[in-house]
Amino acid sequence: MDIPSRLEIINWLIGQSLTGLPETDILRGFCERCRAAGVELSRGLAFIDTLHPIFEGRGFRWSDRPSNESDTFEYGSTNEGEAAQNWRRSTFHHMLEKGHDEFSIDLTDCAHLDFSMIHELAEKGHKHFLAFVHRFGEAGTLGQMDCFYSYWTTRRDGGFTETQMAALRDLVPPLALAIKSAQQVDIVRTLGRVYLGRDASEKVLSGRISRGVTEWINAVLWFSDLRGSTAISESISPDEIIPFLNDYAEASIEAIHDAGGDVLKLIGDGVLAMFTGTDMAQARRAALRAEHRFRLNMSALNVRRAHEGRPVTSAYVGLHVGEVFYGNIGSDERLDFTVVGPAVNEVSRIASMCRSIDRDLLASAEFCDGLDAEARRYLVSTGRYALRGIGRAQDLYTLDPDIAASDAVAGGYENYLAN
Repeated sequence: MDIPSRLEIINWLIGQSLTGLPETDILRGFCERCRAAGVELSRGLAFIDTLHPIFEGRGFRWSDRPSNESDTFEYGSTNEGEAAQNWRRSTFHHMLEKGHDEFSIDLTDCAHLDFSMIHELAEKGHKHFLAFVHRFGEAGTLGQMDCFYSYWTTRRDGGFTETQMAALRDLVPPLALAIKSAQQVDIVRTLGRVYLGRDASEKVLSGRISRGVTEWINAVLWFSDLRGSTAISESISPDEIIPFLNDYAEASIEAIHDAGGDVLKLIGDGVLAMFTGTDMAQARRAALRAEHRFRLNMSALNVRRAHEGRPVTSAYVGLHVGEVFYGNIGSDERLDFTVVGPAVNEVSRIASMCRSIDRDLLASAEFCDGLDAEARRYLVSTGRYALRGIGRAQDLYTLDPDIAASDAVAGGYENYLAN
């Protein structure tokens, strides 16, 4: 491959990276352009560690022939189990251990080697294997994202030529930079969703990061907290407290997200969320759907935890509707993207009232008044109450006890929620 061809591929990589082309398309375009310029690639695989709460990294594949393999893959921790064994048998682990940046294997003469995947590649007709590890350095490292790993194969008799290998040495670093750039964008979006919530994250990433930038919105508000969590936390060992909170937080967050809501804040064992939309009746129904799913999640969770000999609990949920300020609140150096306003205080007080009158769910009159006639059939009044710190008494409602007592009523309620 001559110098002009290399420069053309590098310029393509830079341009497509700036436009945000997906990593799989970048890898495919790279491999196809290399082949067109005389580097007879038969397979390319690249992967990079990342910063994600579930998996350790993400990889991308390309092949010159159709296969059942996915173009992308994600992998969990390589510190234990089978994944750790496979990693220790990989050429990349060997390269890191020996301090190599490049490693070449003749796949026609590799029977004596015990690296993972090498023999499978040879059986599929690949003749030469060339691997690279490109280290980022301390300033370029983000979490575990400290290297770009890649390998390349050819079916050419005699393997890669020296010229082809030299071309790959020049071209893989710009490819690494393009994929690293795309992964950093993905990390930002992931951290935004995880720590801010889905809707708040999108607003922040769209540029709404100045203090005081807020909007006045009408929202269905959710506040939930766990029953007896303080007593439970005092009765279990310290290393059990976080798993306890995580189990029940997951049960609520999953239910809220599945119903289309946004979790705004985790406050100890409490969850503040909202449901919005042009149709507020649908937003109210979504909140009831989330509450129902939350109960089902907790029921399944309690069965599992009881089987493991761990403490179980339930939760209180308050639902309310009101206008709130939604946006950036705080100082120039520390902002929070959340909702504030009297309605937020009211929904937390409504949830607190659940303890006093022994109800799992309480909804305000503002919430109930906006429901359709069918929904209102499933809610009953619990009376009028003065809420701490709130200037006016509130009529509060809960689910009709017949839902729990009658299969027919329960079925009707579930059908209502599903529509």
